[in-house]
Amino acid sequence: MSDVGVTVKKSEDFSEWYTQVIVKSGMADYAPVKGCMIFREHSYAIWEKIQQIFDEKIKATGHRNVYFPLFIPESFLKKEAEHFAGFTPEVAWVTMGGDTPLEEKLALRPTSETIMYATFAKWIRSWRDLPIKINQWCNIIRWDTKGTKLFLRTREFLWQEGHTAHATKEEADQEVMQILNEYKDVMENYLAIPVLTGKKSESDKFPGALYTTALEAIMPDGKALQMGTSHQLGQNFSKVFKIKFLDQDEKEQYVWQTSWGFSTRMIGALVMVHGDDKGLVLPPRVAPIQVAIVPIPYKDANSKEILAKAQQIYEKLQKQDIQVVLDDRAEYTPGWKFNEWELKGVPVRIEIGPRDVKQKQVTLARRDTFEKVAVKEEKVLNAVEELLEKIQKNLFNKARKFLEENITTVKTYSEFKKVLRKKGGFIRACWCSSPECEEKIKEETGATIRIVPLKKEKTFTECIYCGEKAKEVVYFARAY
Repeated sequence: MSDVGVTVKKSEDFSEWYTQVIVKSGMADYAPVKGCMIFREHSYAIWEKIQQIFDEKIKATGHRNVYFPLFIPESFLKKEAEHFAGFTPEVAWVTMGGDTPLEEKLALRPTSETIMYATFAKWIRSWRDLPIKINQWCNIIRWDTKGTKLFLRTREFLWQEGHTAHATKEEADQEVMQILNEYKDVMENYLAIPVLTGKKSESDKFPGALYTTALEAIMPDGKALQMGTSHQLGQNFSKVFKIKFLDQDEKEQYVWQTSWGFSTRMIGALVMVHGDDKGLVLPPRVAPIQVAIVPIPYKDANSKEILAKAQQIYEKLQKQDIQVVLDDRAEYTPGWKFNEWELKGVPVRIEIGPRDVKQKQVTLARRDTFEKVAVKEEKVLNAVEELLEKIQKNLFNKARKFLEENITTVKTYSEFKKVLRKKGGFIRACWCSSPECEEKIKEETGATIRIVPLKKEKTFTECIYCGEKAKEVVYFARAY
């Protein structure tokens, strides 16, 4: 891989383009452990922004953060057979403690339901102890044997996982939808990635759940990416782990539970959806650096004056909590710096040269459209704030247009296969609700049902596969 810039076009070799952008922009690197990755400063700063945004949301609705152990006893996983079966191939095990064999194998956390719920059974006695609404930010280990891809599929990744316990099904249902809507807000209004929301089919729901809701985005190569899930767990886990409470009538009841999560794969989506042939394009609301100031030129008679002006603007923006850097490195040319900040996806670049100083102005360059505009010094703060908002909206509108153009309604299975082969994207079709038809379509085309819309849509043909009476309109796609 060449060290200088992105050497392939996004439209010509999407996979190679994606890898080059991530590595060359300083987002990530490959780890010495196969299937794992190193989150570098640039990507981890984005994750911290996402954490901050979502953390404020859930704390405002009464959720609190906790941390449970990474190690989960095998007996805990085995208690919930359906859940355990869903994760068995991906579980990494610890069998030795130093030189001593362990009495019981310990799983490295594939998800925390079982260890948390064994503890819930100790914490909950009465209706007064409910609801419990906790969340943890942590790492997850899944020993995936499929081809790994930076951010999208690695054996260790970072996520948040929320877990709640309620007195009634209605409360749990409300929790599921509240979180789904909060997720959608993060994805659309901060990451600028439009999503479809709905339920998963019975065969694709979370192991042990009553039902699963999900958020799905479309990537530029026509594949879908699951961005997050919110599960109504019903009373399945509470019955297995004996999480009971005395209600207000002194009657013993099982709690109703939810769990929900999103992960660092969203950063991969951010790269794919917004990036271009020059590198990253970051939405301002999650960009670690929103503005880069580049003084021009360096070794000129005006250099001190230019640097002083750049410093003034830097301080002015910083006071307004704009994430700004002043690139005053003398060892690099302005052109080299332009390319670097473009590669890193910084939304706005401010250029200050001799002519700008003379005319009491600066030049603003947009990362998303490459447009440049001259702005008077006294108006630079408002101009930058307005430009950041314009870029945020433009990135979302562009992505939404792409999503809309890549939802195709089909009426026959041959049309379904043709669209999948030539165009990809989401395919809207009618389905009889049979798991057999769902599985056959997956076997024959690689496409799966990504969502069943929350608001039932009117069927318009028979089942796309078997020709029997259709019960649902669903959205298929090939997926990561």
